[in-house]
Amino acid sequence: MTSSHPRSLALLGSTGSIGTQTLDVVRAQPGRFRVAVLTAQRSADLLVLQAREFRPAVVVIGDEAQYAGVKAALANQPETTVMAGAAALAEVAARPDVDVVLTALVGYAGLLPTLAALKAGKTIALANKETLVVAGQLVTSLARQHGAAIYPVDSEHSAIFQCLVGEQPEAVEKIILTASGGPFRGRSVQELAQVTRAQALKHPNWEMGAKITIDSASLMNKGLEVIEAKWLFGLTNEQIEVVVHPQSIIHSLVQFRDGSLKAQLGLPDMKLPIQYALGYPERLPNDFPRFSFLDYPTLTFEQPDGATFRNLPLAFEAMRRGGNAPCVLNAANEVAVAAFLREQIGFLQLPEVVESCLTRVSYLAEPSLDDYVQTDAETRRVAAELVK
Repeated sequence: MTSSHPRSLALLGSTGSIGTQTLDVVRAQPGRFRVAVLTAQRSADLLVLQAREFRPAVVVIGDEAQYAGVKAALANQPETTVMAGAAALAEVAARPDVDVVLTALVGYAGLLPTLAALKAGKTIALANKETLVVAGQLVTSLARQHGAAIYPVDSEHSAIFQCLVGEQPEAVEKIILTASGGPFRGRSVQELAQVTRAQALKHPNWEMGAKITIDSASLMNKGLEVIEAKWLFGLTNEQIEVVVHPQSIIHSLVQFRDGSLKAQLGLPDMKLPIQYALGYPERLPNDFPRFSFLDYPTLTFEQPDGATFRNLPLAFEAMRRGGNAPCVLNAANEVAVAAFLREQIGFLQLPEVVESCLTRVSYLAEPSLDDYVQTDAETRRVAAELVK
């Protein structure tokens, strides 16, 4: 990758936390990247500002009601085509002028555009873990079929990816995903019953969007990462462990068959794994803040409390069941989190909704893409009844 041949990016979800930090990385690496596509679901004003700065070939606003406003705002920018709707997302992800598709969409919405990009043989920088949670077998199969690489953007999976460079897959004994424990680490069930929306949105280490912040507080985010890791790295269920590491300095570890461990460390800054995924296999220089052991003289570890934070064992169980169970887990959680953010349900009801849906929704051992779509819709109907 040279300044004369910048890598062309399609940034799906450019106005969210990962999207805006990705654009920070692009700004910090002049000449190395070119933004070809920007998309947002509802944040039309920010999308327009981004489009004026980066002048992409295409912008997509997911909310079709805002199409006219975005088109009018960019009327004096003829090199930028304005599109709208879910179908447009899939279309732009497969554009021939795009080298890397960074999927920073929230939740299930990331699945179909990612599949379209894979079928077009694009390199995927994956920040949308739900894509692999919902349809991991389908996604990885398509990637192999079309020669498409998937580079993780989640800090934990980026850490595993970095630890595995130069290693033989058969040498891996297990991986250990680290979790901060969220804002409620150590709280009792009785204390969690009193948790408010505002408290749950205050993560101790990371600045993230609302949905992933609530997932982190409930440990569902770590459960989704467990399932994502299985598919990203071709692991068995038994090869994945979780340990709570409150400082969020060790982002994850790999243990090899000789007993040695590799860990990737750094400050909790999402721009680091974003830059690694976009620039791989090159390590790009930057002036981001540096880690010092003197600032963190003590790093601690503990077992996750699955009895109190039940979403994590529910995710492990969905992974063990396989089939469409992880799809049910994800859809139920998305509905439950949205209801919690609207203050319709309490914090302790989050795993209750998920567990109930896993029981009620029809199980399919070998689902097709249509089955995943139907499972997602059925689960959302069931979950919506539960959160009324």
